[in-house]
Amino acid sequence: MSTTTGTPTASAATTASRSGNPSATSVPDTGAGTGTATAKATGRTLGWRLRFAALSLVWGFSFLFIKVGTEGFAPLQVTLGRAAFGALVLLAIVVIKRERLPRAPRTWAHLTVAAFFLNALPFTLFAYAELTIPSTLAGICNATSPLWGMALSVVALSEDRPTRRRVAGLGLGFLGVLTVLGAWQGFAGTDLTGTTMALGASLSYAVGWIYVRRTLAGVPHSHLSMPSAQLLLATAQLAVVTPLFTTTPTHYPVIPLLAVFALGALGTGFAFLIQYGLVAEIGPTTAQMVTYFIPVIATAAGVALLHEQLSWNTPVGALIVLAGAALTQSRPRPSTPPLPHPDPTTD
Repeated sequence: MSTTTGTPTASAATTASRSGNPSATSVPDTGAGTGTATAKATGRTLGWRLRFAALSLVWGFSFLFIKVGTEGFAPLQVTLGRAAFGALVLLAIVVIKRERLPRAPRTWAHLTVAAFFLNALPFTLFAYAELTIPSTLAGICNATSPLWGMALSVVALSEDRPTRRRVAGLGLGFLGVLTVLGAWQGFAGTDLTGTTMALGASLSYAVGWIYVRRTLAGVPHSHLSMPSAQLLLATAQLAVVTPLFTTTPTHYPVIPLLAVFALGALGTGFAFLIQYGLVAEIGPTTAQMVTYFIPVIATAAGVALLHEQLSWNTPVGALIVLAGAALTQSRPRPSTPPLPHPDPTTD
């Protein structure tokens, strides 16, 4: 699945932080005023936490939706339906809000590349991967995206310098991947082709976001119009490729069709809108913490609803992967100089 955190989205949080919180200023120091302000603050806190939970659930269940969708349709057809339903949701919001899609040919060219690496390719790889691996494993592989991003950013982004903390997180994360795969057993019981595809999808996300940071970070378009155009381009790419490798379905089974619709409309369309609001309200650092809940929910859904088998090394390895990913994203606290001691000879 495409996590939409990154430079373009993060700038919304920067704008929000610079503008400040108008509801928190000039509050009269009265009992009624304090109570109203407290109630509003509590409501906002509860609101974003509920939306955060909803986003975690939707993205966590996306891997289950992929598995169910591939039971009735070819992987490319599932991917095409996912992109198309997601694009329809975003374009409908664009029309309702009367926003405009980008017009510059250069922007569309960059978005075409971004659509391939952030949508068409990873969506397809996950769909093919889940033909041979459990949805639980696919969800865990998705959590390696921050690790790939950190490794690639050292090479591609000059402003990202490796630190001991980040290198340790990278090593810990890939140790977790080996634990998930049962490397000490010679990867017995694991389909390496499917797992490689799922890991490749996570790598594709990292490549895509680095490309976006280098080419589209300063483009003056809204955070709704840009992803809408990107997903529209991904749909066009898949619409060209899918007929070349699949045949038109002769029937449309209801459950897989509903799974594809939910995957696109909820997991790809509405999920973006939720995340955009979260980034603008609570900032990109807190919003991207959703990444660490996705494999937990994907694992629980796969085991509970699809009755997928779970050996001990899968959850243990997943925890190691998440710890490594968190370490690569963490920053050391800035050291603060000690406060000067007051001079006892002065008042």
